[in-house]
Amino acid sequence: MQIYRTGGAVRDKFLNIKSQDNDYVVVGATIEEMEEKGFFRVGKSFPVFLHPLTKEEYALARKERKTGLKHQDFEFVFDKTITLEEDSLRRDFSCNAIYENIETGEIIDYHNGIDDIKNKILRHISPHFKEDPLRVLRACRFVATLDFNLAPETLSVCKQMVEEGAISHLSKTRIFQELEKSLQSPYFYRFIETARQIGLLKIIFPEVEALFLVPERLDFHPEKNTGLHTMLALKNAHSTDALVNFAILLHDIGKTKTNPSNWPSHHHHEELGIDVANLILKRINAPNCYKKFIPIAIKYHMVSHISGQNKELIMAELALILAKNSQCNYLERFTKVVYADLRGRKLDNFEETEKIFNNFKLELKSYYQIAMLPKKELISDLDEQIEKLKNNLLTKEDFYAQEITAIINRHKAN
Repeated sequence: MQIYRTGGAVRDKFLNIKSQDNDYVVVGATIEEMEEKGFFRVGKSFPVFLHPLTKEEYALARKERKTGLKHQDFEFVFDKTITLEEDSLRRDFSCNAIYENIETGEIIDYHNGIDDIKNKILRHISPHFKEDPLRVLRACRFVATLDFNLAPETLSVCKQMVEEGAISHLSKTRIFQELEKSLQSPYFYRFIETARQIGLLKIIFPEVEALFLVPERLDFHPEKNTGLHTMLALKNAHSTDALVNFAILLHDIGKTKTNPSNWPSHHHHEELGIDVANLILKRINAPNCYKKFIPIAIKYHMVSHISGQNKELIMAELALILAKNSQCNYLERFTKVVYADLRGRKLDNFEETEKIFNNFKLELKSYYQIAMLPKKELISDLDEQIEKLKNNLLTKEDFYAQEITAIINRHKAN
């Protein structure tokens, strides 16, 4: 029996990254031998075991045979005769198929993965790559999380898989899992770039693909279209917060629904964007935290540009919403979306942009601090108003209006 560390743990050593977990492959062992050594079997379709002490995963070396079109449609061959090289052929990319002997430290690299890591290349290993449709999304994800480039032959294979309808065989859950991992990368924009290259974006997010056909006013957006503006916003955000990155991706999605006869103007795209985003979030089965934050970010992302009589009302309303979600850090997350939007353009001088943002941030924080005060400090006759609310003598809308007015008045007094 020989045990090797493999996958992301070995790859990350060559990238000088601290790995999240360790995966091991065992050559020359049977299920019975693993159980005799105290390993606990957890895999159903193929033998994966938990170490009796560390609880890390150990899998028997195996070969795979495709049995259907879905991601999980495989049968597995695992016995003592399966070699390490045979096990490597079922893996996706060369960077993920490097093995380290845990006893000797010997590195085994059948597919030149180390060279590909040095050159920041994501390269598929064998024709077996096409058998798993999830690997198309994994390719986009690793481009983003590792900041690698797809090898030309791998890009071609991914494009072919998309054209052949591979994505239709993936569940919404698996698609979102890969997306969310990518959203936590500061290079998430590279996921979108790669998905566009291989034709994937128009399948999973046709609304985002459409942004690249929506023109912008050149005095505001020299990058010419909303898609490129969105990409620059993501790039300049450099965020590892999935909620922030997804909100940035969708912040201008409503521009696809504005009247083309009025382009490149996009009045009321904020309101239009909420409905589009809600449909997207529902379609991909996004968790509630996304469904709650992203519509707020879309609705108010233009607030830093507001002036005139409506400004006080909108700032107070926004501050109250952010305050009610203070445990989720909405204030910081929202301001990051606004900043990314402001920076998402090709301008020579950002001094004025920085000034606008910093003034807005200070003003919003002032409103927010007031909104965070106990309601008794804001509404002097709070008990009386609550009693009216209980007895249906006051609507929730009227009570909410009192909160907004109280925040505005306190802000003026300050």
